[in-house]
Amino acid sequence: MRLVFIGDIVGNPGRKLLNQVLPELRKEKGIDFCVANGENSSGGNGITYGSATEIFEAGIDVITTGNHVWGKKEALTFIDNERRILRPANYPPDLPGKGSGVYKTANTKGLYIGVLNVMGRVFMEPLDCPFRIAVKEVEYLKSFTNIIIVDMHAEATSEKCALGWYLDGRVSCVIGTHTHIQTSDEKILPEGTGYITDAGMTGPYSGILGIDRHVIIDKFLKHMPIRFEVAKGQVQLNGIIFDVDENTGKTTAIERLSIVSDI
Repeated sequence: MRLVFIGDIVGNPGRKLLNQVLPELRKEKGIDFCVANGENSSGGNGITYGSATEIFEAGIDVITTGNHVWGKKEALTFIDNERRILRPANYPPDLPGKGSGVYKTANTKGLYIGVLNVMGRVFMEPLDCPFRIAVKEVEYLKSFTNIIIVDMHAEATSEKCALGWYLDGRVSCVIGTHTHIQTSDEKILPEGTGYITDAGMTGPYSGILGIDRHVIIDKFLKHMPIRFEVAKGQVQLNGIIFDVDENTGKTTAIERLSIVSDI
C-alpha cells in the first residue's frame, strides 16, 4: 500500500495549496492513506476546527501536531471529540486528546493503520520520554496492525534520528517534523523502517519557516516582541511517499515530494 505524509501546513496559503494539489496527487500516485502535520494550519500557529475541517476536506485522513497544538485555545474544545487529530502522546495523560490512533483506509482494501505522534525534548518542553512512550504506544498499536506511522515532532536532528533507529523494525516509518525544512536523508533502515529527518513544510516558499521574512529578520535584529504574520507569494508543498508491505508493515520504497506553486 502507499502512504503519504505532508509536511507542516502553515496558514491559509498552505491549506489552499493542499486543497489544490492533494486530490489529484492521491489519484496520480495511487495513495491509500494521508497524514499531515497541522499544528500551524491556523494563522501560522495553532489549529482550529475550521482549519482542521479544510485539511480533512482536501483528503487528509489524520492530522498530527506538536508544541503549537494549543496555540489556539479553541483546540481544547474539539480535540477530545475528533479522533482524527492527534497531539503528542508524551504530553501529560490528563490533557485533552490522544497521542495515537488506529484508522481504517477508505479504499476497497479496508486495511487498518496506526498513527503515533510524539514530541522531542531537546530544546523543547520537558515532557515524558518520547522513546519510552513510543515503545509503549507501538506495542498497543501492534495489537491492531503492523502498519504504523510515527510523527516525531522535534528540534534536534540527533533526537529524530535516534528515534528512527530505536524503532527500526517496529514501525513502518518515522517522519521528523517541526523545523519546516525538508531534508534529503530519506532512507529505509536495515529492519525495514522508512525514515526522514524532516518532511518539510506546506506553506509560503519565500518566508522564513512560512512566516514573513521581514518580521523574522526584525526579530533577530531587535530582540523585541513582534507579531508573526504568514508570508505571501509562492507556496510550496513538501511531503514524502512510502510504499509499505501490507503484511509485514515494512517500507519497500520511499520518495520525497516538493511542489512549488504561484497560487
